[in-house]
Amino acid sequence: MNTDQAVRTAGGSAATQSSPHAALLARARSVLDSFTPAGSCALRGAEEPAAPGLFDRTVLLSRSTVNAITRGHGGRHDLAYADSADPAVLAALIACAAPAGSPVAADPETLSVLALAERLAGAEIPVLINGPTGTGKEVLSRFIHMRSPRAAAPFIAINCAAMPETMLETMLFGHQKGAFTGANAASEGFFRAAHGGTLLLDEIAEMPLALQAKLLRVLQEGEVVPIGATKPVKVDVRVIACANRDLPSEVEEGRFRADLYYRLNVFPLELSALRDRPADIAPLAFAMVLRHVPQGRPVPWIGEAALAMLEAHAWPGNVRELENVMRRALLLAGDAAEISLQHVVFDRPVRAAGESTPADVVPLNAGTIPGGKLSNIVQLSETRAILAALDSCGGSRVAAARKLGISERTLRYRLAEFRENGIAVAGSRR
Repeated sequence: MNTDQAVRTAGGSAATQSSPHAALLARARSVLDSFTPAGSCALRGAEEPAAPGLFDRTVLLSRSTVNAITRGHGGRHDLAYADSADPAVLAALIACAAPAGSPVAADPETLSVLALAERLAGAEIPVLINGPTGTGKEVLSRFIHMRSPRAAAPFIAINCAAMPETMLETMLFGHQKGAFTGANAASEGFFRAAHGGTLLLDEIAEMPLALQAKLLRVLQEGEVVPIGATKPVKVDVRVIACANRDLPSEVEEGRFRADLYYRLNVFPLELSALRDRPADIAPLAFAMVLRHVPQGRPVPWIGEAALAMLEAHAWPGNVRELENVMRRALLLAGDAAEISLQHVVFDRPVRAAGESTPADVVPLNAGTIPGGKLSNIVQLSETRAILAALDSCGGSRVAAARKLGISERTLRYRLAEFRENGIAVAGSRR
């Protein structure tokens, strides 16, 4: 290869070494190769001829005195930049080139996980993805599905914690007409709906023990028995399970079946908290901007000071919190050409049960509730009772639920509502 040849861009068009964009393209390509399909995106200078072929996305680069993204039609983005060595420019290029719905990453740790996931995609084995809430486990699951031979078949994601316990079995395995009161029609269930494709079981640790035994049989035998049926039905489904708890500890405590754990844990993947992969923050932030700016509206750049603030934040809510912050920043920025420091407003600081209330936080009391509405006062009393029960039980959810006279599942729903309202409750399932 001579010196005028090649940095190969995504999609096959070549940028020469003499091109003013060659260094930037080389850095982008080293990252994008980890998660963009070959031929999905063409990266080239705006002054260079178009590459032959059809691409899902095209990113045209040009030099300018200011950084800017202009979004066109048909997946086209124009990226103007002042300094090819600016990390923000690389982050914006990665976000522009990433296919819709795909992971967006630049941190070496995340890129190594994506490389492993791509190798796993071609293997017909269960996958267990561990990681804190909001780190992108469903996005990684969809990435595995789309890179697998099952890509043309359904991908169905269900959250085991979000389903009523009494309905989870019929929603997974289906039922026959008349199998129980109210079953006026037959239902195929998610396993049969995902036949030939992939079924994601998110928050698998929330699945009741009795149902875990039935799931194990499906994984072992490749068949389901709908409620009310007497004969099993064969299914061809790849199962991906996600957990935000330490499953080995759940097994030791008797809350998760050991045999199911070992059946799922053929090849585990671990997604770290966002604060532990800081190089992902800027590309993800630009990707959030591109996702939430309406088509036809100008796309603001993220300023250097704003990016520095984002990268310094601890992100207790992980990628989900980052998306909230960027949507808020877009609203505050309005028609500004750049998202600056004053537009970055983080979610409210959260506190754990048992911690003293900071001096700058107004204590919860009826006087703080607008209008003192009865429904709000009742909600406040319930919140206080739950926090007090958790404190008195040393953070044990099982003991607190027993003391309150409610099920642990109901308590989990209440705690999830607290988190959404900015109150993080520490505790275990002891």
